[in-house]
This record gives sequence, structure tokens and C-alpha cells, in this order.
Amino acid sequence: MKILQLDVDKVEFRLIKPESNVYEESEEKDFVVEDSLFLLVSIEKNDTNAVAEKAVSDAISFMSNLKRARITIYPFAHLSNSLESPQKALQIFKHMRDFAVQSGLEVYSAPFGWNKQLSIDIKGHPLAEQSRSYSPESSQSATAPTEGESQALKEEEKVKSFWYILDEKGVLTETSNFDFSGHENLKKFADYEIKKQRVYAKPPVHIQLMKKLGISDYESGSDSGNLRFYPNGRLIKGLLEAFVTKTAVEYGAVELETPLMYDYGHKALNEYLNRFPSRHYIVKSDDKDFFLRFSADFGQFLLIGDTVISYKQMPFKFYELTRYSFRREKSGELVGMKRLRAFTMPDMHTICTDLDQAEEEFRRQFWLSKDVLSKIGIDESKYETAIRFTQDFWKDHQDFIKGIVKELKRPVLIEMWNYRYAYFDPKFEFNIIDSLDKATALSTVQIDHENGKRYDMTYIDSQGKKQYPLVLHCSPSGAIERVIYALLEISALQDSKPHLPLWLSPTQIRLLPLSDKFISKCEEIAAKIQARNIRVDIDDTESTLSKKIMNAEEEWIPYICVVGQKEIEENKLSVRERETGANNNMDLESLMDKIDAVVKDMPKARSSLPMLVSKRPIFNK
Repeated sequence: MKILQLDVDKVEFRLIKPESNVYEESEEKDFVVEDSLFLLVSIEKNDTNAVAEKAVSDAISFMSNLKRARITIYPFAHLSNSLESPQKALQIFKHMRDFAVQSGLEVYSAPFGWNKQLSIDIKGHPLAEQSRSYSPESSQSATAPTEGESQALKEEEKVKSFWYILDEKGVLTETSNFDFSGHENLKKFADYEIKKQRVYAKPPVHIQLMKKLGISDYESGSDSGNLRFYPNGRLIKGLLEAFVTKTAVEYGAVELETPLMYDYGHKALNEYLNRFPSRHYIVKSDDKDFFLRFSADFGQFLLIGDTVISYKQMPFKFYELTRYSFRREKSGELVGMKRLRAFTMPDMHTICTDLDQAEEEFRRQFWLSKDVLSKIGIDESKYETAIRFTQDFWKDHQDFIKGIVKELKRPVLIEMWNYRYAYFDPKFEFNIIDSLDKATALSTVQIDHENGKRYDMTYIDSQGKKQYPLVLHCSPSGAIERVIYALLEISALQDSKPHLPLWLSPTQIRLLPLSDKFISKCEEIAAKIQARNIRVDIDDTESTLSKKIMNAEEEWIPYICVVGQKEIEENKLSVRERETGANNNMDLESLMDKIDAVVKDMPKARSSLPMLVSKRPIFNK
């Protein structure tokens, strides 16, 4: 691959006509992009997607040094005499563009296969014009991680799916014949699942928001799909982790901790590895191969296999918060906090005596998961339900599935497989639809028919004999990072000002002193607020009051309180409420009572940031 890399003030191009039969359709014909890194790209024979990723990664490194965030990718066949075929070149060009999007860049590109008129205004600095060359060999890293792909992932590509909508009356209708009037999100969800168009054409809004709010960002020094979390993000994650863990324990699960890596040659582990539809990392230790876990299943199943359990104690539940689980997702599918390679998964497993007990527990955990999302702040109107199973399961257990949907009182998407390609049958997920109409699974429960025997998990039945249990896999919330993604995407779609749930807001009250002489009074007030386990900070910067209010609004602070002479004399605060837009005069106790009434018994924690805003570093410069 040959690239002419230009740092430009402005680039303009106009589409004239297609140059061959292989080209991208485009309704737009005129393009103008300002302040961009401009890549003229020639794709050569033997180039690969990895070459494209390497080129984009190098561009990102260059852009970070110059504080650039916008890139324009322009197919340009005139840098090489050894060009790839148009069909293959188009595929690599699309991957290069998608990879740039997934990397968090603001991406523009010229449609492939056109004759174009081009005008360039290059910046005047020594690094503004560079020539780069890449080959398949140069794209390989000597320390690149080895990856494995499970047999179940390959089977998933072969299995045949039949798609239906099941309504609360128990009527099963093919998606093509269902009237989606009043169920527009369900229609978007069904289309997304059936078409399987996973790659984003542009960054979803939560990527911008996670950076703006100081939650998280990409980490260029790590593998793709591994994020850094700033203090605000660590606080939000910690609160969510505490809530889901508390919920699982109160539900009756015992909490465990198990290793991150497992022996690739272990018979049961290797068999299960190939029954889970996922790619995985392989690492070496001494002369053995190990794989990084992609869930808590491996360690929990080995532990359960060494545990004596009676049928009288069942269903019995085991829980672990896995920080972290690892999946070697395709680079083109990585996007913000939605799809990562390292993530935090609350993972609960329930062993059941038989299918009747498993179905009853499945139903209970369905409603547990619904309650978890509701308490987090994700209303049921914001997500859709999918239930997936084999044709054989439907034939014998359709009343069970219909009963759940009848209780839900909303139609759900049904995916029916012609055979069981993995260990589970059935499973459900709650899926949000984001700002770009893409779906993402949050909560899930699956009935596992295989691993009881595979891991020699047993229980003692009423006759004193050993039996193999069925196992339920449950994540009551889904991955913690995905929950944050869902909250940000949902907030961006709502009509009112976007906001996080009050219990998750990194700062719940911000005090704005009218001048420096009121800072000490603000510190007195803040001490009382902190004593009530409410997060508070003080904007003691030299900014004007209007600027301080604007900054607090941009940080989604729920309550902004002005403190001046009048407020001190009247013993009341001038309170600006973000969610409603209301401005009220309130005494401090009333404000704290109001916050407590909303937060209720959700977990509480202090921010690790300094109380005074002037003492805080700027993390995401």
C-alpha cells in the first residue's frame, strides 16, 4: 500500500463519473473537508485488511502529536504500478474506512471508483507532506497476540435462522408479515439482527460523550478494544459493579473469584472453548498454551465440579464479577464501549436439577434482569427483547416461551435455529437500539444442556445418587461498559437535556461561589453534603458565573447551586435543576432530602477527584 499523507487546511473534490464497473454509489457529488489529515491511498497486490489497519494506526499516532481528530481517506490509483483488483481494493478500502471510524476518528472519504476533480490546500509545516509505504510483512508485529476461533463460531455462520415476532397473545408471525405499527424500535431491532450489518458507518454518539464527560477513551498503548477509564468513569463503573453484585448476592448467589487464564490443553476446557461462539486470546507460559477467559464459566465450572451439592439446595447460584473478560473481537466491529476486547462482566451461574426447574429459574431471572435495568435507569421502553431457541425446543416448550411474553405484555423478536450450534437452548437478551439504529445486548439468560456433564458437575439426588445438573448462565445487566454505553446513547436520544441517572452522576451538586470570599462558605456547605454521602464539588476557578454555569451544564451536573451574600443571609441556595430546567430557592436540607429520595438505596461512593475544581488536572486534553 502506498500513501501520500498530507496535513491540509482544506481539501475539495468533485465526483465526475465512475471509472469502471466497480464503484461506490454516492448521491453527493461535491465534498469540502477542512483541517484534516488527508490520505491519498493506492491499494497494491497482496495488501490485506491488516495492512489497512497498520496505515490507520500510524496515521492516528501522527494525528495525536498534532492534536488532529479528522481524517479524509481518498482512493488514488496513481502511486503504484502494482494495483490490486478493483473488487479486492474496494473491500480493503471499506475496511480501512471502517477501522478509522471504530478507532474514534471523525472520518470522511471519497467514494471508490470515480474520476474526480481535486483541490488541496496544504498546511505550511515540515511534517505536512509525507510518503508512506506498507506491505503485509510490515503490518505484522513480532509480539502480536495469537488468537483462536471456536468451532461454535464457525457453526454459527452455518446455522439457519428463522425470524418471527411473538406477541403477548401467543401469536407467532414471520417478521415479513408482522405489522410493526407502534413498534418502530422492534422493527429496527429485527432489521439489524436479520441483516447482521454490524459495522458502523460513523461513530455512535456515546464515543464523543464518553470523552466529553471524562468517562473513558481509547488507549493507543494497548491492544484495540482496551479502554482507559478516568476518575469519573471509574466511579460510574464502581457504582454499577457494586449494584449488580449486591443484587446477585441478595438474589441468593454466593460470590467467587477465579483465574483469568486457563490451560488450552485441558480436555473439558478445550471442548467448551469450541462450544462458545467467540474468538479468544492465546498466551504462553513456560512450554504450555493458555487462553484468557471470556467469561467466568471456566473457573466457576471447575469449582462447582469440586463441590458437593444436594438436590435440597437447588437451584444453587454462583456469582463473579469478572474484571476482566477477554474476547478477540474483529477490529472492524470494535466500537467505543459497545464492543470491546476487555470488559467487565457480572456472571451468575445457577445449577438446576431438571428442565422444569431450569425453566422456572429462567423465568425468574428474566424478571430479575428487567428489574436490574430499571433500577439502573434504563426503562423497558428503551430496549427490545429477543428469545432464541431451536425448532425442537419450540415444538416441546412453546407454552413456556409464550408465558414469558404474555407476562411481558409486549411483542418480542424470535430467532429459531434449525439445530443447536452451541451449548445453550434457549436464551434471551434485552437489546437497546442506539442513536444509529444498531442493537446491543445487555441482560441475558441461557439454559446450558452440556457443561454439567462436561465438567463433571454433580449433585446428590433424593436416592443418594450423583446426577448431572442443567446450568443457567445469567448476566443480570450485561457487561458494565455496555451499560454505560446504553445510558449515554439513551440520554442523547431523549427530548429533555441529556443526563445520567442521579445515582451515577460523578458530581451530584456543584457549588458556584459568586466570588473568592464565598469559597470558605461553600466548603462548609460541601462538608454537610458529603456527610450525607452526596457527591459535591466547588467551582473555585476565576471564571465568570455564566461561564461556570455553562461548564456545569456541559458536564451534565444535576444540581447547580449559586452561593453569594443573599443565599447566606436567607439560608437558602439558588438551585438550578438540569433535568427539569427549574430554578428554585431551596434550603440545603430540602435539596439533600430530594436527592436521597431519588437515589434511595442505590450504592453511594465519593469521587476521588479534588473537591475544588481548580485543583483538578485536565485528563482528556
